[in-house]
Amino acid sequence: MTDPSATIAPTARIHEDTVIGPGVRIGEFCVVERDVVIGAGCMLEPYVFVKRWTTLGENNEISAGTVLGTDPLDKNFKGERSYLRIGNGNKIREHYTISRGTQPESVTSLGDGNYIMTSGHIAHNSTVGNNVVIASCALVAGYVDIEDQAFISGGVVVHQFSKIGRLAMIGGNTRVNLDVPPFFLYSGFNVEPVGLNVVGLRRAGFSATRVSTLKQAYKLLYQQGLKLEEALVQIGQTLAGDDTAHLIRFIRASKRGICRPSNS
Repeated sequence: MTDPSATIAPTARIHEDTVIGPGVRIGEFCVVERDVVIGAGCMLEPYVFVKRWTTLGENNEISAGTVLGTDPLDKNFKGERSYLRIGNGNKIREHYTISRGTQPESVTSLGDGNYIMTSGHIAHNSTVGNNVVIASCALVAGYVDIEDQAFISGGVVVHQFSKIGRLAMIGGNTRVNLDVPPFFLYSGFNVEPVGLNVVGLRRAGFSATRVSTLKQAYKLLYQQGLKLEEALVQIGQTLAGDDTAHLIRFIRASKRGICRPSNS
């Protein structure tokens, strides 16, 4: 079903079972398979391929050469139905691929307001929150969880099952092979903390008091030579607040373990 206000280029191929919302624009040579929903105001540039069981919310901009809902790059995949679900207001730039889930009825999901740059991949069963930036040539493996407002620089590779916390910033060409707590700045060949993500916090509207509290939490966690549990206890007792509570919850929930300084 296609809304009459949608604009579809004559060379595009749209399956009759697709749902195309109001004001959608679909460019030349796009292919949209069956069982796809494209919400109001979305724009697909030329040569976009949207595969089966993909849902896009409203006002997403998908650039040329992108493929959404690809079969998982997983030898265990047997071809069953699974999903890619994308929220609202995302920009996904040229030559990007995002896979749907591996297991039957499982999901790969992106939230709202994300900016995904060129020539990268988000793998099966990963979850990307809201207002995340993923720069060009970054690769996100399967079952990765990226919280809101994280920033992943160019050339970063994220190992499967890793978690990246809210407002964490990962420097270019870093290998993320452990969980990355929120609010901090990371770099190195093997990811390690290098300070507070001050610029990101200020851009997100954090007050000077909140930034100062998180700076003290960083020192307790990484610079005082404390054992992890001791550091978490001190943070909870001396720096109580919503931000530090989120930091503590994230670390306590980590199954892979969090990254540490190289000299620790």
